[in-house]
Amino acid sequence: MLIGRVDRMPVAITIAGSDSGGGAGIEADLKTFASMFVHGTVALTAVTAQNTFEVTKVHPIPVDIVIEQIEVVYRDIGIDAGKTGMLFSKDIISAVARTVDKLDFPLVVDPVMIAKSGAQLLRDDAINTLIDELIPVATVITPNRFEAERIVGFNIKNMADMERAAKEISRLGAEAVLVKGGHVFGDKSIDVLYYNGRFNKYEAPRLESKTTHGTGCSLSAAIAAGLAHGLGIEEAVGEAKKLITDAIRFGLRIGKGHGPVNPMAPLYRDASKVYVREELIRFVGWLRSLEGVSKLVPEVGMNIAYSALYPVEKYDFVAIPGRIRRLPTNGISVSTPEFGGSDHLARYLLALQKRFPEVRVAMNIKYEANIIDHLRYKGYRVSSYDRSKEPPTLKNMEGGTIGWGVQNAIKNLSEYPHVIYHLGDVGKEPMIVLFGRDLEDLRQLLMVVMEVI
Repeated sequence: MLIGRVDRMPVAITIAGSDSGGGAGIEADLKTFASMFVHGTVALTAVTAQNTFEVTKVHPIPVDIVIEQIEVVYRDIGIDAGKTGMLFSKDIISAVARTVDKLDFPLVVDPVMIAKSGAQLLRDDAINTLIDELIPVATVITPNRFEAERIVGFNIKNMADMERAAKEISRLGAEAVLVKGGHVFGDKSIDVLYYNGRFNKYEAPRLESKTTHGTGCSLSAAIAAGLAHGLGIEEAVGEAKKLITDAIRFGLRIGKGHGPVNPMAPLYRDASKVYVREELIRFVGWLRSLEGVSKLVPEVGMNIAYSALYPVEKYDFVAIPGRIRRLPTNGISVSTPEFGGSDHLARYLLALQKRFPEVRVAMNIKYEANIIDHLRYKGYRVSSYDRSKEPPTLKNMEGGTIGWGVQNAIKNLSEYPHVIYHLGDVGKEPMIVLFGRDLEDLRQLLMVVMEVI
Protein backbone atom coordinates (compact mmCIF):
# COMPACT_ATOMS: atom_id res chain seq x y z
CA MET A 1 0.00 0.00 0.00
CA LEU A 2 1.20 3.49 -0.83
CA ILE A 3 1.87 5.87 2.06
CA GLY A 4 1.80 9.64 1.68
CA ARG A 5 4.47 11.90 3.11
CA VAL A 6 3.63 13.59 6.39
CA ASP A 7 4.95 16.96 5.23
CA ARG A 8 3.14 16.92 1.88
CA MET A 9 0.42 14.52 0.84
CA PRO A 10 0.05 14.05 -2.94
CA VAL A 11 -2.95 15.77 -4.52
CA ALA A 12 -5.18 14.36 -7.26
CA ILE A 13 -8.25 15.81 -8.91
CA THR A 14 -11.28 13.98 -10.25
CA ILE A 15 -13.07 15.71 -13.11
CA ALA A 16 -16.29 13.75 -13.17
CA GLY A 17 -19.97 13.51 -12.30
CA SER A 18 -21.60 12.84 -8.95
CA ASP A 19 -23.40 9.56 -8.21
CA SER A 20 -26.20 10.09 -5.69
CA GLY A 21 -25.94 6.40 -4.78
CA GLY A 22 -22.30 6.87 -3.74
CA GLY A 23 -21.02 3.94 -5.79
CA ALA A 24 -19.35 5.56 -8.81
CA GLY A 25 -18.32 9.01 -10.01
CA ILE A 26 -16.56 11.46 -7.73
CA GLU A 27 -17.75 9.57 -4.65
CA ALA A 28 -15.89 6.42 -5.73
CA ASP A 29 -12.87 8.47 -6.83
CA LEU A 30 -12.51 10.30 -3.51
CA LYS A 31 -12.74 7.04 -1.55
CA THR A 32 -10.08 5.54 -3.80
CA PHE A 33 -7.77 8.54 -3.41
CA ALA A 34 -8.17 8.39 0.38
CA SER A 35 -7.44 4.65 0.49
CA MET A 36 -4.14 5.32 -1.32
CA PHE A 37 -3.08 8.25 0.88
CA VAL A 38 -3.81 10.94 -1.68
CA HIS A 39 -5.73 14.14 -1.00
CA GLY A 40 -8.67 14.23 -3.38
CA THR A 41 -10.04 17.37 -5.02
CA VAL A 42 -13.01 17.72 -7.35
CA ALA A 43 -14.17 19.43 -10.52
CA LEU A 44 -17.82 18.43 -10.76
CA THR A 45 -19.09 18.01 -14.34
CA ALA A 46 -22.64 16.77 -13.75
CA VAL A 47 -25.10 15.82 -11.07
CA THR A 48 -26.88 12.49 -11.57
CA ALA A 49 -29.85 10.94 -9.82
CA GLN A 50 -28.97 7.26 -9.69
CA ASN A 51 -28.86 4.15 -7.53
CA THR A 52 -27.53 0.63 -8.07
CA PHE A 53 -29.76 -0.14 -11.04
CA GLU A 54 -30.89 3.08 -12.75
CA VAL A 55 -29.94 6.63 -13.71
CA THR A 56 -33.06 8.77 -13.84
CA LYS A 57 -31.70 12.32 -14.30
CA VAL A 58 -28.47 13.96 -15.49
CA HIS A 59 -27.85 17.67 -14.97
CA PRO A 60 -24.59 19.00 -16.52
CA ILE A 61 -22.62 21.75 -14.79
CA PRO A 62 -21.92 24.91 -16.86
CA VAL A 63 -18.58 24.70 -18.65
CA ASP A 64 -17.10 27.81 -17.02
CA ILE A 65 -17.83 26.40 -13.55
CA VAL A 66 -16.15 23.09 -14.44
CA ILE A 67 -12.99 24.86 -15.59
CA GLU A 68 -12.99 27.30 -12.68
CA GLN A 69 -12.99 24.37 -10.24
CA ILE A 70 -9.85 22.92 -11.87
CA GLU A 71 -8.01 26.23 -12.03
CA VAL A 72 -8.66 27.37 -8.44
CA VAL A 73 -7.47 24.02 -7.09
CA TYR A 74 -4.35 24.19 -9.26
CA ARG A 75 -3.51 27.79 -8.24
CA ASP A 76 -3.64 27.11 -4.51
CA ILE A 77 -3.18 23.41 -3.74
CA GLY A 78 -1.50 22.11 -6.88
CA ILE A 79 -2.40 18.96 -8.81
CA ASP A 80 0.01 16.01 -8.98
CA ALA A 81 -2.32 13.98 -11.20
CA GLY A 82 -5.88 13.99 -12.40
CA LYS A 83 -8.53 11.74 -13.87
CA THR A 84 -11.65 12.27 -15.88
CA GLY A 85 -14.87 10.33 -15.63
CA MET A 86 -18.27 11.37 -16.88
CA LEU A 87 -17.83 14.51 -19.02
CA PHE A 88 -21.18 14.24 -20.81
CA SER A 89 -20.94 16.96 -23.49
CA LYS A 90 -18.51 17.96 -26.22
CA ASP A 91 -18.22 21.47 -24.76
CA ILE A 92 -17.08 20.15 -21.38
CA ILE A 93 -14.67 17.69 -23.02
CA SER A 94 -13.13 20.36 -25.21
CA ALA A 95 -12.71 22.81 -22.34
CA VAL A 96 -11.22 20.17 -20.01
CA ALA A 97 -8.75 19.07 -22.70
CA ARG A 98 -7.54 22.65 -23.23
CA THR A 99 -7.22 23.28 -19.50
CA VAL A 100 -5.28 20.11 -18.76
CA ASP A 101 -2.99 20.76 -21.71
CA LYS A 102 -2.28 24.25 -20.35
CA LEU A 103 -1.72 23.20 -16.72
CA ASP A 104 0.27 20.11 -17.75
CA PHE A 105 -0.41 17.49 -15.08
CA PRO A 106 -0.62 13.71 -15.70
CA LEU A 107 -4.17 12.77 -16.70
CA VAL A 108 -5.94 9.41 -16.61
CA VAL A 109 -8.94 9.36 -18.95
CA ASP A 110 -11.76 6.97 -18.16
CA PRO A 111 -13.87 7.36 -21.34
CA VAL A 112 -17.21 6.90 -19.60
CA MET A 113 -19.97 6.38 -22.16
CA ILE A 114 -22.65 4.04 -20.78
CA ALA A 115 -23.64 3.27 -17.16
CA LYS A 116 -24.10 -0.35 -16.02
CA SER A 117 -27.81 0.35 -16.02
CA GLY A 118 -27.59 1.19 -19.73
CA ALA A 119 -28.05 4.94 -19.26
CA GLN A 120 -26.10 7.12 -21.69
CA LEU A 121 -23.46 9.20 -19.88
CA LEU A 122 -21.81 10.66 -22.98
CA ARG A 123 -23.75 12.32 -25.76
CA ASP A 124 -23.32 10.83 -29.24
CA ASP A 125 -22.01 14.11 -30.63
CA ALA A 126 -19.28 14.19 -27.94
CA ILE A 127 -17.47 10.96 -28.89
CA ASN A 128 -15.51 12.54 -31.73
CA THR A 129 -14.48 15.40 -29.44
CA LEU A 130 -13.20 12.87 -26.89
CA ILE A 131 -11.19 11.13 -29.64
CA ASP A 132 -9.85 14.29 -31.28
CA GLU A 133 -9.17 16.49 -28.24
CA LEU A 134 -9.05 14.57 -24.95
CA ILE A 135 -7.21 11.38 -25.88
CA PRO A 136 -4.19 13.36 -27.20
CA VAL A 137 -3.63 14.92 -23.75
CA ALA A 138 -4.10 11.64 -21.83
CA THR A 139 -1.22 10.05 -19.94
CA VAL A 140 -3.29 6.86 -19.65
CA ILE A 141 -6.68 6.05 -21.13
CA THR A 142 -8.67 3.15 -19.63
CA PRO A 143 -11.48 1.99 -21.95
CA ASN A 144 -13.43 -1.17 -21.27
CA ARG A 145 -14.26 -3.53 -24.10
CA PHE A 146 -17.33 -1.62 -25.30
CA GLU A 147 -15.71 1.81 -25.05
CA ALA A 148 -12.65 0.56 -26.92
CA GLU A 149 -14.88 -0.91 -29.65
CA ARG A 150 -16.63 2.46 -30.01
CA ILE A 151 -13.30 4.27 -30.35
CA VAL A 152 -11.59 1.89 -32.80
CA GLY A 153 -14.63 0.71 -34.76
CA PHE A 154 -14.17 -3.08 -34.57
CA ASN A 155 -15.33 -5.87 -32.25
CA ILE A 156 -13.13 -7.12 -29.43
CA LYS A 157 -13.52 -10.83 -28.70
CA ASN A 158 -10.13 -12.01 -27.47
CA MET A 159 -6.66 -11.02 -26.32
CA ALA A 160 -5.39 -10.35 -29.84
CA ASP A 161 -8.27 -7.94 -30.40
CA MET A 162 -7.49 -6.19 -27.11
CA GLU A 163 -3.85 -5.71 -28.12
CA ARG A 164 -4.82 -4.45 -31.55
CA ALA A 165 -7.29 -1.97 -30.02
CA ALA A 166 -4.75 -0.70 -27.48
CA LYS A 167 -2.24 -0.07 -30.24
CA GLU A 168 -4.83 1.68 -32.43
CA ILE A 169 -5.93 3.97 -29.60
CA SER A 170 -2.32 4.87 -28.82
CA ARG A 171 -2.03 6.26 -32.33
CA LEU A 172 -4.65 8.85 -31.34
CA GLY A 173 -2.08 10.43 -29.02
CA ALA A 174 -2.43 8.84 -25.56
CA GLU A 175 0.89 8.07 -23.90
CA ALA A 176 -0.42 4.72 -22.62
CA VAL A 177 -3.58 2.69 -23.25
CA LEU A 178 -5.09 0.19 -20.82
CA VAL A 179 -7.83 -1.93 -22.41
CA LYS A 180 -9.72 -3.56 -19.55
CA GLY A 181 -10.68 -7.22 -19.77
CA GLY A 182 -13.60 -7.32 -17.36
CA HIS A 183 -16.05 -7.75 -20.24
CA VAL A 184 -13.88 -10.19 -22.22
CA PHE A 185 -14.67 -13.83 -21.47
CA GLY A 186 -12.23 -16.14 -19.68
CA ASP A 187 -11.28 -17.55 -16.29
CA LYS A 188 -9.19 -14.48 -15.51
CA SER A 189 -9.72 -10.76 -15.79
CA ILE A 190 -6.76 -9.61 -17.89
CA ASP A 191 -6.11 -5.95 -18.64
CA VAL A 192 -3.73 -5.08 -21.48
CA LEU A 193 -1.46 -2.04 -21.24
CA TYR A 194 0.26 -0.69 -24.34
CA TYR A 195 3.08 1.68 -23.38
CA ASN A 196 6.45 2.55 -24.90
CA GLY A 197 5.84 0.19 -27.81
CA ARG A 198 5.26 -2.92 -25.70
CA PHE A 199 2.37 -4.78 -24.08
CA ASN A 200 2.03 -5.60 -20.38
CA LYS A 201 -0.72 -7.82 -18.99
CA TYR A 202 -2.25 -7.50 -15.53
CA GLU A 203 -4.10 -10.61 -14.36
CA ALA A 204 -6.52 -11.27 -11.53
CA PRO A 205 -9.07 -14.02 -10.83
CA ARG A 206 -12.42 -13.37 -12.45
CA LEU A 207 -14.74 -12.80 -9.52
CA GLU A 208 -18.36 -13.92 -9.71
CA SER A 209 -19.71 -10.81 -8.04
CA LYS A 210 -22.49 -8.29 -8.50
CA THR A 211 -20.58 -5.67 -6.50
CA THR A 212 -19.03 -4.02 -9.54
CA HIS A 213 -20.66 -0.58 -9.64
CA GLY A 214 -17.87 2.00 -9.88
CA THR A 215 -15.18 -0.43 -11.05
CA GLY A 216 -13.95 1.78 -13.89
CA CYS A 217 -14.06 4.93 -11.76
CA SER A 218 -12.06 3.37 -8.93
CA LEU A 219 -9.50 1.76 -11.25
CA SER A 220 -8.76 5.00 -13.09
CA ALA A 221 -8.68 6.92 -9.80
CA ALA A 222 -6.20 4.40 -8.39
CA ILE A 223 -3.93 4.82 -11.41
CA ALA A 224 -4.10 8.59 -10.96
CA ALA A 225 -3.25 8.17 -7.27
CA GLY A 226 -0.20 6.11 -8.19
CA LEU A 227 0.94 8.77 -10.66
CA ALA A 228 0.42 11.43 -7.96
CA HIS A 229 2.81 9.45 -5.76
CA GLY A 230 5.39 9.57 -8.54
CA LEU A 231 5.04 5.96 -9.71
CA GLY A 232 5.75 5.08 -13.32
CA ILE A 233 2.80 4.16 -15.50
CA GLU A 234 3.37 0.39 -15.38
CA GLU A 235 3.75 0.33 -11.59
CA ALA A 236 0.74 2.63 -11.11
CA VAL A 237 -1.42 0.30 -13.20
CA GLY A 238 -0.17 -2.72 -11.22
CA GLU A 239 -1.04 -1.12 -7.88
CA ALA A 240 -4.44 -0.11 -9.22
CA LYS A 241 -5.19 -3.64 -10.44
CA LYS A 242 -4.49 -5.05 -6.97
CA LEU A 243 -6.70 -2.47 -5.30
CA ILE A 244 -9.65 -2.91 -7.66
CA THR A 245 -9.54 -6.70 -7.30
CA ASP A 246 -9.89 -6.26 -3.53
CA ALA A 247 -12.55 -3.59 -4.04
CA ILE A 248 -14.70 -5.95 -6.12
CA ARG A 249 -14.10 -8.99 -3.88
CA PHE A 250 -15.23 -7.02 -0.83
CA GLY A 251 -17.84 -4.86 -2.54
CA LEU A 252 -20.91 -3.72 -0.66
CA ARG A 253 -23.99 -5.91 -0.96
CA ILE A 254 -26.52 -3.10 -1.01
CA GLY A 255 -29.28 -2.12 -3.38
CA LYS A 256 -31.27 -4.11 -5.92
CA GLY A 257 -28.75 -3.91 -8.76
CA HIS A 258 -24.96 -3.89 -8.93
CA GLY A 259 -23.62 -3.02 -5.49
CA PRO A 260 -20.67 -0.61 -5.29
CA VAL A 261 -17.05 -1.65 -5.15
CA ASN A 262 -15.24 -1.02 -1.88
CA PRO A 263 -11.89 0.70 -2.50
CA MET A 264 -11.51 1.28 1.25
CA ALA A 265 -11.22 -2.48 1.95
CA PRO A 266 -7.38 -2.62 2.11
CA LEU A 267 -7.30 0.39 4.44
CA TYR A 268 -9.99 -1.09 6.70
CA ARG A 269 -8.12 -4.42 6.72
CA ASP A 270 -4.88 -2.88 7.97
CA ALA A 271 -6.64 -0.61 10.46
CA SER A 272 -8.59 -3.51 12.01
CA LYS A 273 -5.50 -5.61 12.71
CA VAL A 274 -4.53 -3.71 15.85
CA TYR A 275 -8.01 -4.19 17.31
CA VAL A 276 -8.41 -7.91 16.53
CA ARG A 277 -4.99 -8.80 17.98
CA GLU A 278 -5.71 -6.94 21.22
CA GLU A 279 -9.12 -8.60 21.45
CA LEU A 280 -7.65 -12.08 20.99
CA ILE A 281 -4.98 -11.41 23.63
CA ARG A 282 -7.79 -10.56 26.08
CA PHE A 283 -9.75 -13.64 25.04
CA VAL A 284 -6.73 -15.88 25.62
CA GLY A 285 -6.39 -14.43 29.12
CA TRP A 286 -9.99 -15.43 29.82
CA LEU A 287 -9.46 -18.86 28.26
CA ARG A 288 -6.53 -19.59 30.60
CA SER A 289 -8.81 -19.00 33.58
CA LEU A 290 -11.56 -21.31 32.28
CA GLU A 291 -11.58 -24.39 34.49
CA GLY A 292 -11.40 -27.67 32.60
CA VAL A 293 -10.64 -26.11 29.20
CA SER A 294 -7.55 -28.32 28.82
CA LYS A 295 -9.92 -31.28 28.29
CA LEU A 296 -10.87 -29.74 24.91
CA VAL A 297 -7.31 -29.78 23.56
CA PRO A 298 -6.88 -32.41 20.80
CA GLU A 299 -3.62 -34.34 20.34
CA VAL A 300 -2.50 -32.00 17.54
CA GLY A 301 -3.19 -28.96 19.70
CA MET A 302 -5.93 -26.35 19.80
CA ASN A 303 -6.03 -22.93 18.16
CA ILE A 304 -8.16 -19.83 17.77
CA ALA A 305 -8.10 -17.57 14.70
CA TYR A 306 -9.66 -14.12 14.45
CA SER A 307 -10.00 -12.41 11.09
CA ALA A 308 -9.14 -8.82 10.29
CA LEU A 309 -11.70 -7.13 8.08
CA TYR A 310 -11.65 -8.21 4.42
CA PRO A 311 -8.94 -10.93 4.68
CA VAL A 312 -7.19 -12.40 1.64
CA GLU A 313 -4.39 -14.54 3.16
CA LYS A 314 -3.36 -16.24 6.39
CA TYR A 315 -1.45 -13.15 7.55
CA ASP A 316 -4.80 -11.37 7.86
CA PHE A 317 -5.76 -13.78 10.68
CA VAL A 318 -4.36 -13.50 14.19
CA ALA A 319 -3.89 -16.86 15.93
CA ILE A 320 -1.63 -18.74 18.37
CA PRO A 321 1.81 -19.68 16.98
CA GLY A 322 2.59 -23.31 17.82
CA ARG A 323 -1.04 -23.88 18.90
CA ILE A 324 -2.48 -24.21 22.41
CA ARG A 325 -1.06 -27.22 24.28
CA ARG A 326 -2.27 -29.15 27.30
CA LEU A 327 0.06 -29.05 30.31
CA PRO A 328 0.66 -31.98 32.72
CA THR A 329 -0.95 -29.83 35.42
CA ASN A 330 -4.19 -29.78 33.35
CA GLY A 331 -3.65 -26.17 32.44
CA ILE A 332 -2.88 -24.88 28.92
CA SER A 333 0.21 -23.37 27.33
CA VAL A 334 -0.55 -20.38 25.09
CA SER A 335 1.92 -18.14 23.30
CA THR A 336 1.21 -14.53 22.30
CA PRO A 337 -1.19 -14.26 19.35
CA GLU A 338 0.38 -13.22 16.05
CA PHE A 339 -0.83 -12.75 12.48
CA GLY A 340 -0.18 -15.86 10.40
CA GLY A 341 -0.27 -18.02 13.55
CA SER A 342 -2.58 -20.67 12.05
CA ASP A 343 -2.61 -21.69 8.42
CA HIS A 344 -5.15 -24.41 9.27
CA LEU A 345 -7.88 -22.19 10.74
CA ALA A 346 -7.18 -19.38 8.27
CA ARG A 347 -8.05 -21.82 5.47
CA TYR A 348 -11.28 -22.77 7.24
CA LEU A 349 -12.33 -19.15 7.60
CA LEU A 350 -11.32 -18.11 4.08
CA ALA A 351 -13.35 -21.00 2.66
CA LEU A 352 -16.36 -20.23 4.84
CA GLN A 353 -16.26 -16.47 4.20
CA LYS A 354 -16.82 -16.99 0.48
CA ARG A 355 -20.45 -17.74 1.38
CA PHE A 356 -20.72 -16.18 4.83
CA PRO A 357 -18.39 -13.16 5.13
CA GLU A 358 -19.79 -12.32 8.56
CA VAL A 359 -17.93 -15.29 10.13
CA ARG A 360 -14.61 -14.05 11.53
CA VAL A 361 -13.68 -16.44 14.36
CA ALA A 362 -12.76 -20.14 14.40
CA MET A 363 -11.54 -22.50 17.13
CA ASN A 364 -10.68 -26.19 16.82
CA ILE A 365 -11.34 -28.53 19.74
CA LYS A 366 -11.20 -32.26 20.49
CA TYR A 367 -13.95 -34.36 18.92
CA GLU A 368 -16.41 -36.01 21.26
CA ALA A 369 -19.81 -37.26 20.14
CA ASN A 370 -21.55 -35.92 23.26
CA ILE A 371 -20.38 -32.37 22.39
CA ILE A 372 -22.01 -32.61 18.96
CA ASP A 373 -25.21 -34.07 20.43
CA HIS A 374 -25.38 -31.36 23.09
CA LEU A 375 -24.87 -28.51 20.60
CA ARG A 376 -27.59 -29.90 18.35
CA TYR A 377 -29.91 -30.20 21.36
CA LYS A 378 -29.21 -26.55 22.22
CA GLY A 379 -30.25 -25.51 18.72
CA TYR A 380 -26.87 -24.70 17.17
CA ARG A 381 -26.33 -25.28 13.46
CA VAL A 382 -24.03 -28.30 13.14
CA SER A 383 -22.60 -29.62 9.87
CA SER A 384 -19.93 -32.14 8.88
CA TYR A 385 -17.96 -33.71 6.05
CA ASP A 386 -16.46 -37.15 5.48
CA ARG A 387 -12.69 -37.05 4.99
CA SER A 388 -12.68 -40.60 3.64
CA LYS A 389 -14.54 -39.32 0.55
CA GLU A 390 -11.95 -36.68 -0.19
CA PRO A 391 -10.73 -36.81 -3.84
CA PRO A 392 -7.26 -38.44 -4.05
CA THR A 393 -5.90 -35.39 -5.88
CA LEU A 394 -6.54 -33.28 -2.77
CA LYS A 395 -5.09 -35.67 -0.19
CA ASN A 396 -1.53 -34.78 -1.12
CA MET A 397 -2.24 -31.07 -1.50
CA GLU A 398 -1.30 -28.96 1.53
CA GLY A 399 -4.55 -27.61 2.98
CA GLY A 400 -6.57 -29.00 0.07
CA THR A 401 -8.90 -30.96 2.34
CA ILE A 402 -10.18 -27.90 4.16
CA GLY A 403 -11.65 -26.02 1.22
CA TRP A 404 -13.24 -29.19 -0.10
CA GLY A 405 -14.56 -30.08 3.35
CA VAL A 406 -16.08 -26.68 4.05
CA GLN A 407 -17.70 -26.60 0.60
CA ASN A 408 -19.35 -29.95 1.26
CA ALA A 409 -20.38 -29.00 4.78
CA ILE A 410 -22.16 -25.79 3.77
CA LYS A 411 -23.58 -26.65 0.34
CA ASN A 412 -27.14 -27.01 1.64
CA LEU A 413 -27.03 -24.26 4.27
CA SER A 414 -28.66 -20.83 4.04
CA GLU A 415 -26.98 -19.61 7.25
CA TYR A 416 -23.45 -20.15 8.51
CA PRO A 417 -22.77 -23.25 10.65
CA HIS A 418 -21.77 -22.76 14.28
CA VAL A 419 -19.93 -26.09 14.09
CA ILE A 420 -18.24 -28.18 11.40
CA TYR A 421 -16.79 -31.54 12.38
CA HIS A 422 -15.23 -34.59 10.74
CA LEU A 423 -14.46 -38.08 12.03
CA GLY A 424 -10.90 -38.16 10.71
CA ASP A 425 -9.21 -40.48 8.24
CA VAL A 426 -6.12 -42.66 8.14
CA GLY A 427 -3.57 -40.86 10.31
CA LYS A 428 -5.91 -37.88 10.78
CA GLU A 429 -7.49 -37.04 14.13
CA PRO A 430 -11.25 -36.34 14.31
CA MET A 431 -11.94 -32.67 14.93
CA ILE A 432 -14.59 -30.11 15.82
CA VAL A 433 -14.29 -26.51 14.62
CA LEU A 434 -16.40 -23.83 16.26
CA PHE A 435 -17.32 -20.63 14.39
CA GLY A 436 -18.64 -17.21 15.31
CA ARG A 437 -19.03 -13.68 14.03
CA ASP A 438 -16.79 -12.40 16.81
CA LEU A 439 -15.07 -13.52 20.00
CA GLU A 440 -18.20 -12.96 22.10
CA ASP A 441 -20.06 -15.43 19.87
CA LEU A 442 -17.22 -17.90 20.41
CA ARG A 443 -17.21 -17.33 24.17
CA GLN A 444 -20.91 -18.14 24.42
CA LEU A 445 -20.56 -21.24 22.22
CA LEU A 446 -17.59 -22.44 24.25
CA MET A 447 -19.52 -22.11 27.50
CA VAL A 448 -22.24 -24.37 26.06
CA VAL A 449 -19.56 -26.91 25.13
CA MET A 450 -18.16 -26.77 28.69
CA GLU A 451 -21.54 -27.91 30.04
CA VAL A 452 -20.74 -31.48 28.95
CA ILE A 453 -17.01 -31.55 29.77
